[in-house]
Amino acid sequence: MAQEQAGRALRSVKWRADLVAGALAEWPEDPKKRTGEEWDAVRGAIPGGEYLPSSIIRSRTRQVAVFESKNARLPVDVFELEPSPRVPRMLLLAACDGQQATIERSATEPTKALLRLQLPTRPDPQKYADWTWVECPITLPPTVPANAVTHLPTVRITGRKVRADVAYTHAVPKTSRTGHTVALGVDWGLNTLFSAGAARMHEDGRITALGAGAQFRAAGVLAKQYRLRHIFECLHAKTDHYTRLADPALDGKAATLAKEIPRVREHRSNLNETLAWAAARWAVDQAVAAGATVIYLEDLRSMEAGGHGAHPQHAPVADSARADHRPHAPPRRGGRHRRRHGAAAQHLQALPLLSDTALAPQGPDRPTVPGWKWAICPGCGWQGDRDQGAWRRIAARGLAHQTKTVVDRVSGTMLIRAVVDTMEAKAVITATEKTSRTDRSKTGPTRPRTRLTGPAGQRPEGHAPTDRTRLPRAAHRHQGVTTISTPTTSRHRPRGAALGAGFHLHAHASPPRWAKPTPDPTVRIGSLS
Repeated sequence: MAQEQAGRALRSVKWRADLVAGALAEWPEDPKKRTGEEWDAVRGAIPGGEYLPSSIIRSRTRQVAVFESKNARLPVDVFELEPSPRVPRMLLLAACDGQQATIERSATEPTKALLRLQLPTRPDPQKYADWTWVECPITLPPTVPANAVTHLPTVRITGRKVRADVAYTHAVPKTSRTGHTVALGVDWGLNTLFSAGAARMHEDGRITALGAGAQFRAAGVLAKQYRLRHIFECLHAKTDHYTRLADPALDGKAATLAKEIPRVREHRSNLNETLAWAAARWAVDQAVAAGATVIYLEDLRSMEAGGHGAHPQHAPVADSARADHRPHAPPRRGGRHRRRHGAAAQHLQALPLLSDTALAPQGPDRPTVPGWKWAICPGCGWQGDRDQGAWRRIAARGLAHQTKTVVDRVSGTMLIRAVVDTMEAKAVITATEKTSRTDRSKTGPTRPRTRLTGPAGQRPEGHAPTDRTRLPRAAHRHQGVTTISTPTTSRHRPRGAALGAGFHLHAHASPPRWAKPTPDPTVRIGSLS
């Protein structure tokens, strides 16, 4: 463990020393702005400098410039520029063998594991007797699968607690084309990127949604992505314009733009790759949490990025961040159909139609104002977020058409290319039956109730005691004596009616809020009894 930790520290110091030595050997005239030749020189002076990001070289240059401003000279090497590195308080158990550390997962409790270590009993162990075995129980997070194999962790101290960074591996079964009962439907979005939720296919063929779904929001990253795309297109437009002008005076500007284009392209590529990995991991985590065995995505290969003209939504949706994902069986045209019934939808000026006569409204409070975010189904009355309804539709279509899944010979991706009418009719999300405790609908004859006897007659409503011999005063109830008339034909004669307390002692009639209250002349009279 000590050798492994020392080796990591030495490798880090070696990399920092080479980086600072190369920056000092090719120190620029202006540290704030290097020329192209100076960039090539400093990259050549650093081992592997052609693969280093420019931000690393800039940060080291600023660090050296701060040292120069304070000491009026350049540092000799990294050891003068930086203090000695601190060694973290942790044990790298992965460098040990089974004679010093073992870990075993509990067979009865999947979230428990037992770590056994050989630790010294004295600061200077000299022989084997100076070591003893110590058992450390570990609680695994619920994200670790039950069939995963755990490996020796890295033990570190955080505050007053000992933490263990446990690594694990688990076998991923081969994806099958059929036999799926729980699927995760994923719909692409403009600002949310992903809207996903799980659906279950029952034995009788019904398909129900599991929960309300979730969204992967990356508005900040997508805004930067769109801004880089706009800059990339502007650079190409200016370069083409300079080429058409054929003016020798503009050759310098054209050369500068030609160098900037690959940098912006690389920046976009790195950003798209990072976003794609984050979104894909989120979708997989959602599928694992829901117990889904397949993920269905909408096929966007037919959407082309056509600039900012006739189809403004096609460009961001067909971006490379979305193209980096590899779906299992993506049903085609998933978002064009009605959310539950599957009727074909139309689009008009990027405003989706739920039917031939009904526009998608802008919101639930404005059903007549056209928009694209809210959706209402005139068939069943379902309404909600358009993206939330789209993943329900995609998951239902995928489960219904899973027997039509084929494997593409070129890419190896599983696809559903054809839509069968008989299967399409079954791709309907059935509303989940609600079981409410407040449901008081009659399902049979009413059971006879036992009538209470006593001076108060029938038991009053609420928590009032039944052994009360005298009714309370009703002078401060702000009710008149005619709140309820005393019945003359019924066997039950409530005495509270004569005192203005109503039929029940806890029933206090009040006027509606929109009505003007009626003045009560008996408020200041006193007791009515």
